[in-house]
Amino acid sequence: MPPGSPESASRSGAAPARPCLGFGLGLRTDHYEAVLKERPAVDWFEILSENYMVPGGKPLHYLDRIRERYPLVMHGVSLSVGSTDALNRDYLRDLKALADRVDPPWVSDHLCWTGVERTNMHDLLPLPYTDEAVGHVARRASEVQDFLGRRLLLENVSSYVTYTSSALSEWEFLTAVVEQADCGILLDINNIFVSARNHGFDPAEYLDAVPATRVFQFHLAGHSYNGNIIVDTHDQPVVDGVWELYARAVRRFGPVSTMIERDDNIPPLDDLLTELDRARRIAEPILEETAA
Repeated sequence: MPPGSPESASRSGAAPARPCLGFGLGLRTDHYEAVLKERPAVDWFEILSENYMVPGGKPLHYLDRIRERYPLVMHGVSLSVGSTDALNRDYLRDLKALADRVDPPWVSDHLCWTGVERTNMHDLLPLPYTDEAVGHVARRASEVQDFLGRRLLLENVSSYVTYTSSALSEWEFLTAVVEQADCGILLDINNIFVSARNHGFDPAEYLDAVPATRVFQFHLAGHSYNGNIIVDTHDQPVVDGVWELYARAVRRFGPVSTMIERDDNIPPLDDLLTELDRARRIAEPILEETAA
């Protein structure tokens, strides 16, 4: 069975197996050749699933070559697990085919909806934090995980609006969904930082409330300021406040696969490797201290 697969965890509530892959980067087309030629000191790469859900061509050519050298995990943006539309079976079949090709320890997507009536808004839209929404999303996430036969992770998204119908905090909602679905969490540290600033909550309270055994992966990224709000743009280096929150997360959750996510204004690979080294320098002393 694949590492981290649903079968490796008991539906009765036992803690799921959580492999730690180390420190990784998001794989971007700008860096294909450098990765193959330089073999950088990266433990693993995360791929954007939709970029490789194609019948052939250069994306799959590079994917297979890099897969021979590094472990890969899959991260998607189109699952729309929170939508009221039926799950897209064609999308799921293509996603499963890619997962069978890559053999990732898990597959991730976002705790959100991206459209309705088969119209994709190309944005990660927040959900109302209600018990009804918990049940709806958890059922769909469980169905996806069972269909893939692999551990599914749901990522907390950054948000800029709230719903008057919300009766739960974001962290209560996230926890309830993953516990009911028996899936994992991709905890985006930058998104917590962004949403905390935009909505005025304490990011430490968020970290302290999330179930540690459910957190399989961290995202670290940059953001931009737009007037009174912060926008999760992934086009800037990680800021000090996010690094500080990451250090707290390492103390709280222990060894968790960590990666730098950069989607725009992409710098040379060496710049991202420098950021990744900073993540190592933050995490390793904390993990040594807590293990002593």
